[in-house]
Amino acid sequence: MPLIVRDHTWTQNLSTVYISVPLKAVKTANVHIICTDDYLKVSFPPFLFEVFLFASINEEKSEARIGNGAAVFTLQKRRDEMWEQLCTNIDKEKQKQIREQAVLKVQEKAVEKSKTKATRIQQEKKYALETMMKLESEERERIQKRKDEECARATAELDFWRETQRTTAEGNENQIKEQRTSTHDDKPAPQKIKHANTSPADTALVKTDNTITGQMRSKQKTKDLPAPRSAGCIQISFTPRVFPTALRESRVPEEEEWLKKQAEARRAIDTDLAELDDLTEDERNPDWLKDKGDKLFMAGNFLAAVNAYNLAIKLNRKMPALFSNRAACHLKLRNLHKAIEDSSQALELLTPAVSANASARLKAHVRRGTAFCQLQLYVEGLQDYQKALEMDPHNAALRADTEQIRELIQGSTPRSKDEN
Repeated sequence: MPLIVRDHTWTQNLSTVYISVPLKAVKTANVHIICTDDYLKVSFPPFLFEVFLFASINEEKSEARIGNGAAVFTLQKRRDEMWEQLCTNIDKEKQKQIREQAVLKVQEKAVEKSKTKATRIQQEKKYALETMMKLESEERERIQKRKDEECARATAELDFWRETQRTTAEGNENQIKEQRTSTHDDKPAPQKIKHANTSPADTALVKTDNTITGQMRSKQKTKDLPAPRSAGCIQISFTPRVFPTALRESRVPEEEEWLKKQAEARRAIDTDLAELDDLTEDERNPDWLKDKGDKLFMAGNFLAAVNAYNLAIKLNRKMPALFSNRAACHLKLRNLHKAIEDSSQALELLTPAVSANASARLKAHVRRGTAFCQLQLYVEGLQDYQKALEMDPHNAALRADTEQIRELIQGSTPRSKDEN
């Protein structure tokens, strides 16, 4: 039962009532106040202050301040008059009714305040969204304007270059024509003069000299040409890898395994993936791509999940979960042969068989067995289900599926097996 506070003080004037309630060394956070037009309650466990006011007050204009070990209330009267006393004398039934009304009013105010806050938050979000969309629109317009300006500038530069090339080509062509014209005009004149001043015998002698000179020049050019290269075949031999240590001490298998891993690492580094050019640093992470594929699978977007797993596998082919999850997607898409291949690859990576990977191996066996059964290869499917049942013998659903496949093989159940 709470302790009633009676050592409060109060004063008044025509328009205001001042009440001071000591808080008894209670923390401010533990003080709860309920105030209506005719009721005031201050609860700070284990203490309680309650007063049924002598007259009505204006709750909206009233104030409360908590500090320095006391709660001070400034209550505005609805009528300017002096009160005979702070509280009024009413029966317990009336007090109970006033308390219930005060609580209901406080709850209604709390609900209204919550709705107002929610409305305000929604308006702020809407304003923020509209502002963001406006900024994005302005950014897109700015980028498009920049692109148009760059395109126009590049087009102008290209046109200027083409015009320069055309002008240069025309100038070169005109120079060549002028040179040919000048050469043609200069050469015939001396020949005509020469032939006009010489006799036929001299002309024949000149022709003979020109023929001899031409033959000597052709012989000289023939001598200057290099001899053709002789064809041949180059033999290349590789030195065999020799391990000088004794066979019992040789670490050939370990070295071959190391070489294999190095080759795979180089292939992974040198892989030219065009789709990686537009990806962020997080999207190049196989783990991130796996989580993305899992979310897409849960959302029912199986094709997109397969694409995510494909890219993750290109980045890392040593994660069995990628193959197992992609097998589940292929099952949903009815790509049964691909589901079998991915499940087998996952089981190959999940070696050796230990308790830590038992759950992953169970999923791979069930998915491969399901694909076999949907292909009506019930014997192979039963083998996978039996291996999965060995890992989890208490799984009732798995046991029921295994028995159903066994009945299908024995011919006792005519309907086909369609598992998920």
